[in-house]
Amino acid sequence: MRNINRVYYLTNLLNRYGFAALNRVTPKTSAWTASLFSFNTFPRSTFSTMAQAQDASGEPGLFSPNPKVKGMITLDRDAFTKTIQVPVIKVKKEVIHIVMKNLKNRLIKRPKLNRIIDDPNDEDHKKIVLDPYTITSEDAFDERDREIFKMLMISPQIFQADLEVTYDNFKTDEILKAILPKDQDVTTSFSRIGHIAHMNLRDHQLPYKNLIGQVIMDKNPGVTSVVNKINVIDSTYRNFQMEVLAGEENMVTKVKENGITYEFDFSKVYWNPRLGTEHDRITGHLKSGDLVFDVFAGVGPFAIPAAKKNCVVYANDLNPESHKWLLHNCKLNKVDEKVHAFNVDGREFIKTVIKEKLSEYIKSFTTERKNHLHIVMNLPGMAVEFLDAFRHLLDMEHCSDAILPTVHCYGFSKDDNTEKDIKERAEEYLGAVLEGCSVRLVRNVAPNKEMMCISFKLPARALFADQLDSAGEPAMKRIRKDEESGTENESTQ
Repeated sequence: MRNINRVYYLTNLLNRYGFAALNRVTPKTSAWTASLFSFNTFPRSTFSTMAQAQDASGEPGLFSPNPKVKGMITLDRDAFTKTIQVPVIKVKKEVIHIVMKNLKNRLIKRPKLNRIIDDPNDEDHKKIVLDPYTITSEDAFDERDREIFKMLMISPQIFQADLEVTYDNFKTDEILKAILPKDQDVTTSFSRIGHIAHMNLRDHQLPYKNLIGQVIMDKNPGVTSVVNKINVIDSTYRNFQMEVLAGEENMVTKVKENGITYEFDFSKVYWNPRLGTEHDRITGHLKSGDLVFDVFAGVGPFAIPAAKKNCVVYANDLNPESHKWLLHNCKLNKVDEKVHAFNVDGREFIKTVIKEKLSEYIKSFTTERKNHLHIVMNLPGMAVEFLDAFRHLLDMEHCSDAILPTVHCYGFSKDDNTEKDIKERAEEYLGAVLEGCSVRLVRNVAPNKEMMCISFKLPARALFADQLDSAGEPAMKRIRKDEESGTENESTQ
Protein backbone atom coordinates (compact mmCIF):
# COMPACT_ATOMS: atom_id res chain seq x y z
CA MET A 1 0.00 0.00 0.00
CA ARG A 2 2.96 2.28 0.71
CA ASN A 3 4.16 1.82 -2.87
CA ILE A 4 0.71 2.66 -4.18
CA ASN A 5 0.64 5.90 -2.19
CA ARG A 6 4.08 6.85 -3.46
CA VAL A 7 3.10 6.22 -7.07
CA TYR A 8 -0.12 8.14 -6.60
CA TYR A 9 1.84 11.11 -5.29
CA LEU A 10 4.33 10.84 -8.16
CA THR A 11 1.51 10.60 -10.68
CA ASN A 12 -0.07 13.79 -9.41
CA LEU A 13 3.28 15.54 -9.43
CA LEU A 14 4.02 14.52 -13.02
CA ASN A 15 0.52 15.50 -14.05
CA ARG A 16 0.87 18.94 -12.47
CA TYR A 17 3.90 19.71 -14.59
CA GLY A 18 2.41 18.44 -17.82
CA PHE A 19 3.98 15.03 -18.19
CA ALA A 20 2.11 11.90 -19.23
CA ALA A 21 0.70 10.07 -16.26
CA LEU A 22 1.24 6.36 -15.67
CA ASN A 23 -1.53 4.00 -16.65
CA ARG A 24 0.04 1.09 -14.79
CA VAL A 25 1.12 1.44 -11.17
CA THR A 26 2.99 -1.80 -10.37
CA PRO A 27 2.96 -5.31 -11.80
CA LYS A 28 1.30 -6.54 -8.63
CA THR A 29 -1.36 -3.88 -8.60
CA SER A 30 -4.83 -5.08 -9.43
CA ALA A 31 -6.68 -3.76 -12.45
CA TRP A 32 -9.13 -1.97 -10.14
CA THR A 33 -6.33 -0.18 -8.29
CA ALA A 34 -4.57 0.72 -11.52
CA SER A 35 -7.74 2.19 -12.95
CA LEU A 36 -8.21 4.20 -9.77
CA PHE A 37 -4.88 5.96 -10.26
CA SER A 38 -4.88 6.23 -14.05
CA PHE A 39 -5.04 9.59 -15.87
CA ASN A 40 -5.55 10.49 -19.47
CA THR A 41 -2.44 11.67 -21.26
CA PHE A 42 -2.55 15.29 -22.39
CA PRO A 43 -0.01 17.96 -23.25
CA ARG A 44 0.55 20.84 -20.91
CA SER A 45 -1.08 23.96 -22.23
CA THR A 46 0.87 27.17 -22.63
CA PHE A 47 -2.33 29.13 -23.10
CA SER A 48 -1.86 32.86 -22.51
CA THR A 49 -4.91 35.06 -22.36
CA MET A 50 -5.40 38.25 -24.27
CA ALA A 51 -6.19 39.80 -20.91
CA GLN A 52 -2.68 39.06 -19.66
CA ALA A 53 -0.98 40.36 -22.77
CA GLN A 54 -2.96 43.57 -22.92
CA ASP A 55 -2.88 44.31 -19.20
CA ALA A 56 0.88 43.84 -19.12
CA SER A 57 1.36 46.36 -21.92
CA GLY A 58 -0.97 48.91 -20.36
CA GLU A 59 -3.46 48.65 -23.21
CA PRO A 60 -7.22 48.17 -22.69
CA GLY A 61 -8.10 44.86 -21.09
CA LEU A 62 -9.93 41.93 -22.55
CA PHE A 63 -13.34 43.32 -21.66
CA SER A 64 -12.75 46.90 -22.71
CA PRO A 65 -14.91 48.06 -25.65
CA ASN A 66 -13.34 49.01 -28.94
CA PRO A 67 -11.35 52.28 -28.73
CA LYS A 68 -13.41 53.67 -31.62
CA VAL A 69 -16.33 54.35 -29.27
CA LYS A 70 -14.35 57.06 -27.44
CA GLY A 71 -16.19 60.39 -27.62
CA MET A 72 -19.41 58.87 -28.95
CA ILE A 73 -22.38 61.23 -28.42
CA THR A 74 -25.20 59.16 -29.92
CA LEU A 75 -25.28 55.57 -28.70
CA ASP A 76 -24.27 53.04 -31.38
CA ARG A 77 -24.59 49.62 -29.76
CA ASP A 78 -23.13 47.79 -32.77
CA ALA A 79 -19.85 49.65 -32.36
CA PHE A 80 -19.17 47.71 -29.17
CA THR A 81 -19.09 44.31 -30.88
CA LYS A 82 -15.68 42.66 -30.83
CA THR A 83 -14.18 39.17 -30.98
CA ILE A 84 -11.91 37.95 -28.22
CA GLN A 85 -10.09 34.71 -27.50
CA VAL A 86 -11.06 32.79 -24.40
CA PRO A 87 -10.05 29.51 -22.75
CA VAL A 88 -12.45 26.59 -23.15
CA ILE A 89 -12.60 22.89 -22.30
CA LYS A 90 -14.43 20.25 -24.29
CA VAL A 91 -17.12 18.32 -22.44
CA LYS A 92 -19.53 15.59 -23.48
CA LYS A 93 -23.09 16.82 -23.86
CA GLU A 94 -24.54 14.38 -21.35
CA VAL A 95 -22.39 15.72 -18.47
CA ILE A 96 -22.36 19.39 -19.41
CA HIS A 97 -24.61 20.52 -16.56
CA ILE A 98 -22.66 18.51 -13.96
CA VAL A 99 -19.42 20.14 -15.08
CA MET A 100 -21.00 23.62 -15.15
CA LYS A 101 -22.23 23.20 -11.59
CA ASN A 102 -18.89 22.01 -10.24
CA LEU A 103 -16.81 24.58 -12.12
CA LYS A 104 -19.09 27.57 -11.46
CA ASN A 105 -16.23 29.54 -9.90
CA ARG A 106 -14.05 28.85 -12.95
CA LEU A 107 -16.50 30.06 -15.58
CA ILE A 108 -16.43 33.36 -17.40
CA LYS A 109 -18.61 35.97 -15.69
CA ARG A 110 -20.10 38.50 -18.05
CA PRO A 111 -23.64 39.94 -18.33
CA LYS A 112 -25.92 37.95 -20.65
CA LEU A 113 -23.05 35.86 -22.01
CA ASN A 114 -23.65 32.25 -23.02
CA ARG A 115 -20.95 30.14 -21.40
CA ILE A 116 -21.62 27.07 -23.54
CA ILE A 117 -20.39 27.04 -27.15
CA ASP A 118 -21.20 24.49 -29.85
CA ASP A 119 -18.30 22.59 -31.37
CA PRO A 120 -18.93 22.55 -35.14
CA ASN A 121 -16.45 19.69 -35.58
CA ASP A 122 -17.83 17.47 -32.85
CA GLU A 123 -21.56 16.98 -32.33
CA ASP A 124 -21.01 14.91 -29.18
CA HIS A 125 -19.17 17.64 -27.28
CA LYS A 126 -19.73 21.23 -26.15
CA LYS A 127 -17.19 23.86 -25.17
CA ILE A 128 -17.41 25.53 -21.77
CA VAL A 129 -16.03 29.07 -21.61
CA LEU A 130 -13.71 29.61 -18.64
CA ASP A 131 -12.65 32.77 -16.86
CA PRO A 132 -9.64 34.09 -18.83
CA TYR A 133 -8.35 35.97 -15.79
CA THR A 134 -8.05 32.89 -13.57
CA ILE A 135 -7.64 29.96 -15.98
CA THR A 136 -4.42 30.64 -17.87
CA SER A 137 -3.25 27.04 -18.14
CA GLU A 138 -4.16 23.54 -17.04
CA ASP A 139 -2.17 24.12 -13.85
CA ALA A 140 -4.88 26.55 -12.70
CA PHE A 141 -7.18 23.61 -11.92
CA ASP A 142 -6.93 22.31 -8.35
CA GLU A 143 -7.13 18.74 -7.08
CA ARG A 144 -10.90 18.88 -6.70
CA ASP A 145 -11.28 19.94 -10.33
CA ARG A 146 -9.03 17.11 -11.45
CA GLU A 147 -10.98 14.56 -9.47
CA ILE A 148 -14.16 15.69 -11.24
CA PHE A 149 -12.45 15.49 -14.63
CA LYS A 150 -11.19 11.98 -13.84
CA MET A 151 -14.58 10.81 -12.63
CA LEU A 152 -16.33 12.13 -15.75
CA MET A 153 -13.47 11.06 -18.06
CA ILE A 154 -12.84 14.63 -19.22
CA SER A 155 -9.49 15.92 -20.39
CA PRO A 156 -8.47 19.15 -18.65
CA GLN A 157 -6.72 20.29 -21.80
CA ILE A 158 -7.46 23.96 -22.52
CA PHE A 159 -8.19 25.21 -26.00
CA GLN A 160 -8.56 28.71 -27.37
CA ALA A 161 -11.83 29.78 -28.93
CA ASP A 162 -13.14 32.93 -30.57
CA LEU A 163 -16.01 34.57 -28.72
CA GLU A 164 -18.09 37.50 -29.91
CA VAL A 165 -18.74 40.10 -27.21
CA THR A 166 -21.49 42.66 -27.79
CA TYR A 167 -22.89 45.77 -26.09
CA ASP A 168 -25.09 43.51 -23.95
CA ASN A 169 -22.04 41.80 -22.46
CA PHE A 170 -20.33 44.96 -21.21
CA LYS A 171 -21.01 46.52 -17.82
CA THR A 172 -22.27 50.07 -17.36
CA ASP A 173 -18.99 51.47 -16.05
CA GLU A 174 -17.02 49.75 -18.83
CA ILE A 175 -19.21 51.34 -21.49
CA LEU A 176 -19.15 54.84 -20.02
CA LYS A 177 -15.44 54.72 -19.26
CA ALA A 178 -14.78 53.77 -22.87
CA ILE A 179 -16.93 56.65 -24.17
CA LEU A 180 -16.06 59.56 -21.88
CA PRO A 181 -12.78 61.43 -22.36
CA LYS A 182 -9.78 59.97 -20.59
CA ASP A 183 -9.35 60.76 -16.87
CA GLN A 184 -12.90 62.09 -16.48
CA ASP A 185 -15.18 60.82 -13.73
CA VAL A 186 -17.67 58.14 -14.72
CA THR A 187 -21.07 58.37 -13.05
CA THR A 188 -23.00 55.10 -12.84
CA SER A 189 -24.84 55.69 -9.57
CA PHE A 190 -28.41 56.90 -9.39
CA SER A 191 -31.42 56.96 -7.10
CA ARG A 192 -34.17 54.52 -8.04
CA ILE A 193 -37.71 55.87 -7.61
CA GLY A 194 -40.04 53.26 -9.05
CA HIS A 195 -39.48 53.21 -12.81
CA ILE A 196 -37.37 56.40 -12.64
CA ALA A 197 -33.59 56.59 -12.34
CA HIS A 198 -32.56 59.96 -10.93
CA MET A 199 -28.99 61.09 -11.67
CA ASN A 200 -26.87 64.08 -10.68
CA LEU A 201 -24.52 64.57 -13.62
CA ARG A 202 -21.49 66.83 -13.48
CA ASP A 203 -20.80 69.58 -15.99
CA HIS A 204 -18.21 67.64 -17.98
CA GLN A 205 -20.71 64.80 -18.45
CA LEU A 206 -23.51 66.96 -19.87
CA PRO A 207 -22.43 66.63 -23.55
CA TYR A 208 -22.99 62.87 -23.12
CA LYS A 209 -26.11 63.13 -20.94
CA ASN A 210 -28.56 61.47 -23.33
CA LEU A 211 -26.16 58.64 -24.09
CA ILE A 212 -25.52 58.11 -20.36
CA GLY A 213 -29.26 58.04 -19.74
CA GLN A 214 -29.79 55.44 -22.46
CA VAL A 215 -27.02 53.20 -21.09
CA ILE A 216 -28.44 53.42 -17.56
CA MET A 217 -31.88 52.47 -18.86
CA ASP A 218 -30.50 49.61 -20.97
CA LYS A 219 -28.57 48.10 -18.08
CA ASN A 220 -31.22 48.34 -15.37
CA PRO A 221 -34.38 46.28 -15.95
CA GLY A 222 -37.53 48.09 -14.91
CA VAL A 223 -36.09 51.57 -15.43
CA THR A 224 -38.12 53.24 -18.18
CA SER A 225 -37.12 56.85 -17.53
CA VAL A 226 -33.81 58.49 -16.62
CA VAL A 227 -33.78 62.08 -15.34
CA ASN A 228 -31.13 64.56 -14.32
CA LYS A 229 -31.50 67.29 -11.71
CA ILE A 230 -30.69 70.67 -13.23
CA ASN A 231 -30.95 72.94 -10.18
CA VAL A 232 -30.94 72.84 -6.41
CA ILE A 233 -34.03 71.91 -4.40
CA ASP A 234 -36.59 74.68 -4.21
CA SER A 235 -36.64 75.87 -0.59
CA THR A 236 -40.39 76.51 -0.66
CA TYR A 237 -41.81 73.29 -2.05
CA ARG A 238 -38.72 71.03 -1.77
CA ASN A 239 -38.79 69.90 -5.39
CA PHE A 240 -36.37 70.51 -8.24
CA GLN A 241 -36.45 70.99 -11.97
CA MET A 242 -35.32 68.02 -14.01
CA GLU A 243 -34.82 66.96 -17.58
CA VAL A 244 -35.53 63.56 -19.08
CA LEU A 245 -32.34 62.03 -20.47
CA ALA A 246 -33.85 58.84 -21.84
CA GLY A 247 -37.14 56.99 -21.92
CA GLU A 248 -40.65 58.14 -21.17
CA GLU A 249 -41.62 61.45 -19.60
CA ASN A 250 -44.10 59.92 -17.19
CA MET A 251 -43.06 61.12 -13.72
CA VAL A 252 -45.97 59.59 -11.79
CA THR A 253 -44.36 56.64 -10.07
CA LYS A 254 -44.93 54.04 -7.37
CA VAL A 255 -42.44 53.00 -4.71
CA LYS A 256 -42.51 50.64 -1.76
CA GLU A 257 -40.64 51.50 1.42
CA ASN A 258 -40.67 49.46 4.61
CA GLY A 259 -43.71 47.55 3.36
CA ILE A 260 -45.75 50.68 2.56
CA THR A 261 -46.70 51.82 -0.95
CA TYR A 262 -46.46 55.44 -2.07
CA GLU A 263 -47.53 57.04 -5.32
CA PHE A 264 -46.61 60.57 -6.43
CA ASP A 265 -45.42 62.81 -9.25
CA PHE A 266 -41.66 62.85 -8.75
CA SER A 267 -41.29 66.08 -10.73
CA LYS A 268 -43.54 68.00 -8.31
CA VAL A 269 -42.80 66.61 -4.83
CA TYR A 270 -39.79 65.69 -2.70
CA TRP A 271 -38.81 62.05 -2.28
CA ASN A 272 -35.46 60.66 -1.18
CA PRO A 273 -35.09 56.85 -1.34
CA ARG A 274 -32.03 57.06 0.95
CA LEU A 275 -34.15 58.01 3.95
CA GLY A 276 -36.03 54.73 4.31
CA THR A 277 -33.91 53.67 7.29
CA GLU A 278 -34.50 57.01 9.00
CA HIS A 279 -38.25 56.82 8.46
CA ASP A 280 -38.23 53.37 10.03
CA ARG A 281 -36.05 54.52 12.95
CA ILE A 282 -38.43 57.30 13.96
CA THR A 283 -41.44 55.01 13.56
CA GLY A 284 -39.70 52.59 15.93
CA HIS A 285 -39.99 55.17 18.73
CA LEU A 286 -43.77 55.36 18.39
CA LYS A 287 -46.38 53.36 20.28
CA SER A 288 -50.06 52.79 19.68
CA GLY A 289 -52.08 55.80 20.80
CA ASP A 290 -49.22 58.32 20.48
CA LEU A 291 -49.93 61.74 19.03
CA VAL A 292 -47.69 62.68 16.08
CA PHE A 293 -47.30 66.07 14.41
CA ASP A 294 -45.50 66.03 11.06
CA VAL A 295 -44.70 69.65 10.18
CA PHE A 296 -43.17 68.98 6.74
CA ALA A 297 -44.93 65.75 5.81
CA GLY A 298 -44.30 65.51 2.07
CA VAL A 299 -46.22 62.56 0.63
CA GLY A 300 -46.33 60.77 3.98
CA PRO A 301 -43.15 58.70 4.68
CA PHE A 302 -43.34 59.54 8.40
CA ALA A 303 -47.09 60.12 8.75
CA ILE A 304 -48.38 56.93 7.14
CA PRO A 305 -46.10 54.48 9.03
CA ALA A 306 -47.09 56.29 12.25
CA ALA A 307 -50.77 55.85 11.42
CA LYS A 308 -50.09 52.18 10.66
CA LYS A 309 -48.90 51.88 14.28
CA ASN A 310 -52.28 53.22 15.37
CA CYS A 311 -51.03 56.71 16.20
CA VAL A 312 -53.16 59.82 15.73
CA VAL A 313 -51.34 61.90 13.12
CA TYR A 314 -51.55 65.55 12.13
CA ALA A 315 -49.57 65.99 8.92
CA ASN A 316 -48.85 69.20 7.04
CA ASP A 317 -47.08 70.32 3.88
CA LEU A 318 -47.05 73.69 2.15
CA ASN A 319 -46.68 72.18 -1.32
CA PRO A 320 -50.19 71.63 -2.78
CA GLU A 321 -48.91 68.67 -4.81
CA SER A 322 -47.44 67.03 -1.71
CA HIS A 323 -50.72 67.58 0.12
CA LYS A 324 -52.65 66.02 -2.77
CA TRP A 325 -50.44 62.91 -2.85
CA LEU A 326 -50.44 62.69 0.95
CA LEU A 327 -54.22 62.37 0.89
CA HIS A 328 -53.96 59.86 -1.96
CA ASN A 329 -51.40 57.72 -0.11
CA CYS A 330 -53.41 57.76 3.09
CA LYS A 331 -56.34 56.27 1.20
CA LEU A 332 -54.07 53.89 -0.68
CA ASN A 333 -52.76 52.52 2.62
CA LYS A 334 -56.16 52.69 4.37
CA VAL A 335 -55.13 55.13 7.11
CA ASP A 336 -57.08 58.17 5.90
CA GLU A 337 -59.22 58.14 9.07
CA LYS A 338 -56.13 58.36 11.29
CA VAL A 339 -54.26 61.10 9.42
CA HIS A 340 -55.48 64.70 9.50
CA ALA A 341 -53.82 66.49 6.58
CA PHE A 342 -53.14 70.24 6.27
CA ASN A 343 -51.76 72.46 3.52
CA VAL A 344 -50.31 75.52 5.27
CA ASP A 345 -46.97 77.09 6.12
CA GLY A 346 -45.00 75.22 8.80
CA ARG A 347 -45.07 78.12 11.28
CA GLU A 348 -48.79 78.52 10.85
CA PHE A 349 -49.24 74.78 11.44
CA ILE A 350 -47.24 75.03 14.67
CA LYS A 351 -49.04 78.14 15.92
CA THR A 352 -52.53 76.87 15.14
CA VAL A 353 -52.91 73.09 14.88
CA ILE A 354 -50.10 72.04 17.22
CA LYS A 355 -50.97 74.78 19.70
CA GLU A 356 -54.64 73.75 19.77
CA LYS A 357 -53.98 70.00 20.07
CA LEU A 358 -51.28 70.47 22.72
CA SER A 359 -53.65 72.58 24.79
CA GLU A 360 -56.37 69.93 24.51
CA TYR A 361 -53.90 67.19 25.45
CA ILE A 362 -52.66 69.08 28.51
CA LYS A 363 -56.16 69.85 29.77
CA SER A 364 -57.16 66.20 29.55
CA PHE A 365 -53.85 64.87 30.85
CA THR A 366 -53.82 62.32 33.67
CA THR A 367 -50.89 60.37 35.10
CA GLU A 368 -52.54 57.14 33.91
CA ARG A 369 -52.12 58.09 30.25
CA LYS A 370 -49.39 56.11 28.52
CA ASN A 371 -49.33 57.83 25.12
CA HIS A 372 -46.67 60.38 24.16
CA LEU A 373 -46.32 63.31 21.78
CA HIS A 374 -43.84 63.52 18.92
CA ILE A 375 -43.12 66.39 16.54
CA VAL A 376 -41.24 65.55 13.31
CA MET A 377 -39.56 68.39 11.41
CA ASN A 378 -37.92 67.00 8.27
CA LEU A 379 -36.94 70.05 6.25
CA PRO A 380 -33.15 69.92 6.72
CA GLY A 381 -32.52 73.10 4.74
CA MET A 382 -34.35 75.26 7.30
CA ALA A 383 -36.29 73.23 9.88
CA VAL A 384 -34.04 74.44 12.72
CA GLU A 385 -35.16 78.00 11.97
CA PHE A 386 -38.80 77.00 12.52
CA LEU A 387 -38.06 76.09 16.14
CA ASP A 388 -38.60 79.71 17.14
CA ALA A 389 -42.33 79.16 16.45
CA PHE A 390 -42.46 77.10 19.67
CA ARG A 391 -41.30 80.00 21.83
CA HIS A 392 -44.04 80.61 24.42
CA LEU A 393 -46.51 78.83 22.20
CA LEU A 394 -48.72 78.04 25.19
CA ASP A 395 -49.88 80.71 27.60
CA MET A 396 -51.16 78.17 30.11
CA GLU A 397 -49.38 77.01 33.23
CA HIS A 398 -46.79 74.24 32.96
CA CYS A 399 -48.05 71.29 35.00
CA SER A 400 -45.84 68.27 34.28
CA ASP A 401 -42.79 67.34 32.22
CA ALA A 402 -44.71 64.22 31.16
CA ILE A 403 -46.73 66.29 28.71
CA LEU A 404 -43.69 67.75 26.93
CA PRO A 405 -43.48 66.54 23.31
CA THR A 406 -40.35 65.00 21.81
CA VAL A 407 -39.07 66.92 18.79
CA HIS A 408 -37.14 65.23 15.95
CA CYS A 409 -35.61 68.06 13.93
CA TYR A 410 -33.40 67.62 10.85
CA GLY A 411 -30.71 69.97 9.62
CA PHE A 412 -27.63 70.26 7.44
CA SER A 413 -24.24 71.11 8.88
CA LYS A 414 -20.89 71.95 7.30
CA ASP A 415 -19.22 72.57 10.63
CA ASP A 416 -16.23 70.52 11.77
CA ASN A 417 -18.24 69.60 14.87
CA THR A 418 -21.65 68.86 13.39
CA GLU A 419 -23.26 67.71 16.64
CA LYS A 420 -22.27 70.86 18.50
CA ASP A 421 -23.31 73.04 15.56
CA ILE A 422 -26.83 71.59 15.31
CA LYS A 423 -27.37 71.71 19.07
CA GLU A 424 -26.24 75.33 19.40
CA ARG A 425 -28.40 76.45 16.48
CA ALA A 426 -31.45 74.65 17.90
CA GLU A 427 -30.88 76.29 21.29
CA GLU A 428 -30.54 79.69 19.67
CA TYR A 429 -33.88 79.47 17.87
CA LEU A 430 -35.66 77.90 20.83
CA GLY A 431 -34.20 80.35 23.32
CA ALA A 432 -33.53 77.58 25.81
CA VAL A 433 -30.80 75.15 26.81
CA LEU A 434 -31.31 71.58 25.58
CA GLU A 435 -30.49 68.97 28.19
CA GLY A 436 -30.42 65.27 27.48
CA CYS A 437 -30.81 65.71 23.73
CA SER A 438 -29.37 63.29 21.17
CA VAL A 439 -27.76 64.22 17.88
CA ARG A 440 -27.05 61.64 15.22
CA LEU A 441 -25.72 61.53 11.67
CA VAL A 442 -28.40 60.59 9.13
CA ARG A 443 -26.29 60.60 5.99
CA ASN A 444 -23.52 62.37 4.12
CA VAL A 445 -25.11 64.70 1.56
CA ALA A 446 -21.97 66.09 -0.07
CA PRO A 447 -18.30 66.58 0.81
CA ASN A 448 -18.23 68.46 4.14
CA LYS A 449 -22.03 68.52 4.35
CA GLU A 450 -23.89 66.21 6.72
CA MET A 451 -27.59 65.66 7.36
CA MET A 452 -28.17 65.47 11.11
CA CYS A 453 -31.14 64.73 13.36
CA ILE A 454 -31.47 66.26 16.82
CA SER A 455 -34.08 64.76 19.14
CA PHE A 456 -35.06 66.42 22.42
CA LYS A 457 -37.86 67.05 24.87
CA LEU A 458 -39.25 70.50 24.09
CA PRO A 459 -38.09 72.56 27.11
CA ALA A 460 -40.87 73.93 29.30
CA ARG A 461 -39.16 77.31 29.50
CA ALA A 462 -39.35 77.54 25.71
CA LEU A 463 -42.89 76.21 25.29
CA PHE A 464 -44.75 77.96 28.16
CA ALA A 465 -45.09 81.72 28.42
CA ASP A 466 -45.09 81.56 32.24
CA GLN A 467 -41.43 80.44 32.12
CA LEU A 468 -40.10 83.94 31.38
CA ASP A 469 -37.47 85.14 33.84
CA SER A 470 -37.75 88.29 35.95
CA ALA A 471 -36.39 90.42 33.13
CA GLY A 472 -39.24 89.30 30.88
CA GLU A 473 -36.93 87.41 28.54
CA PRO A 474 -36.45 83.71 27.80
CA ALA A 475 -33.77 82.19 30.00
CA MET A 476 -31.53 81.27 27.06
CA LYS A 477 -31.47 84.82 25.74
CA ARG A 478 -30.75 86.16 29.22
CA ILE A 479 -27.87 83.72 29.69
CA ARG A 480 -26.21 84.80 26.45
CA LYS A 481 -26.50 88.49 27.42
CA ASP A 482 -24.97 87.78 30.82
CA GLU A 483 -22.13 85.81 29.22
CA GLU A 484 -21.33 88.72 26.92
CA SER A 485 -21.20 91.12 29.86
CA GLY A 486 -19.02 88.75 31.89
CA THR A 487 -21.58 88.15 34.65
CA GLU A 488 -23.69 85.15 35.61
CA ASN A 489 -27.29 85.32 36.67
CA GLU A 490 -27.93 83.68 40.05
CA SER A 491 -30.88 81.70 38.66
CA THR A 492 -28.54 79.74 36.39
CA GLN A 493 -26.11 78.65 39.11
